[in-house]
Amino acid sequence: MKKTLIIALLAAFAGVSAHAASDCEAKAVSKDGKPLAGAAKTSFMKKCEADAGAASSCATKAVSKDGKPLAGAAKDSFMKKCEADAKK
Repeated sequence: MKKTLIIALLAAFAGVSAHAASDCEAKAVSKDGKPLAGAAKTSFMKKCEADAGAASSCATKAVSKDGKPLAGAAKDSFMKKCEADAKK
């Protein structure tokens, strides 16, 4: 049972990071619309992927005390605070 849970969690995080990388790759564009390259792209990708990881981590934590997923304004508020705390 524990092995299955661990494998499922690892697969979920691997999928999130792969998806985050492709999203970040698409967003790696300068102000004038040209693709970023070199150190600028590396820096952007690192920050973007960290932000994406924090967001997915917050989404998994967005549950009420009784274990039900948060929704609406409660979820929005929780996500905003969680993501701000993750950036610190």
